[in-house]
Amino acid sequence: MQLLSFILFYPIVWAISKLNFKSLYRLSDVCYYILYYIIRYRRKIVEKNLKLAFPEKKNKELKRIEIKFYKNLTDIFLESFKSMNMTEEEMRSRFKFENMDVVNNIYKRNQELIIMCGHYASWEWVFILEKYTDYKINAIYKKLSNKYFNNWAKKVRNKYNGRLISTKETYKVIAENSRSKALNLYGFASDQTPKISKANHWGYFMKNWVPIHTGAEIISKKHNIAILFMSVKRIKRGYYSTSFKKITTDPRNYKDFEISDLFMKLVEKQIYEAPEYYTWTHKRWKHMKTPPINN
Repeated sequence: MQLLSFILFYPIVWAISKLNFKSLYRLSDVCYYILYYIIRYRRKIVEKNLKLAFPEKKNKELKRIEIKFYKNLTDIFLESFKSMNMTEEEMRSRFKFENMDVVNNIYKRNQELIIMCGHYASWEWVFILEKYTDYKINAIYKKLSNKYFNNWAKKVRNKYNGRLISTKETYKVIAENSRSKALNLYGFASDQTPKISKANHWGYFMKNWVPIHTGAEIISKKHNIAILFMSVKRIKRGYYSTSFKKITTDPRNYKDFEISDLFMKLVEKQIYEAPEYYTWTHKRWKHMKTPPINN
């Protein structure tokens, strides 16, 4: 059944990847209408999330954010397919990095690097980063249940020598890599909710008390890995600008969970600036609870 699903779906993905950008975004407009008005994909989840994050906003403003979000969501879906047949020149022109010196200065220190980011704007074309640095590029991801789609996703990312590391393998692989001479860069999208059974830290995110991922911080302290925050901004349709902000090159000097809290504050700042580009379809607040009295 997995193979059949892949065989049926892959030709559609390939055909979309061959479209020029003008046609791609026309198709995205159609997909938005179907996804939002007909399928009504996760609309109740999105509405609930927006109300939790912005209790002060009126319904009219929340609806405006919601509609803009769904339009961006279909763009991201199709852009991920388009990456199959994009040239390096196209990728470079559409996904730019403002301050690569921040990344490369850490490389010159002979230190490995973790880049933390939220599910914000676009992250599908970030693997072009490999063309701007000598780091070996890795990204932590949740393995897809369909092994054929999973292998396809890994192949697409590997176009620019990017390696996908499943969440279950993260600690093991990074420990092994730390013993090699090559310097590695690891991408962590750590803004989503962890499994409640693995929640070892709670904090505020968009005014709500929720469990927070701490894996990137724990790994950085164990192996003395520097941490940067990656901020992606949508310039216009199909064009993104990315900048890096140093969180620390000395993670062991921070108290437990302080780095994770700093990261979440940076994600919040992005969201407040332009909330329509955050991924509101995730159940980010499903485990929230009343904060302790001393908070």
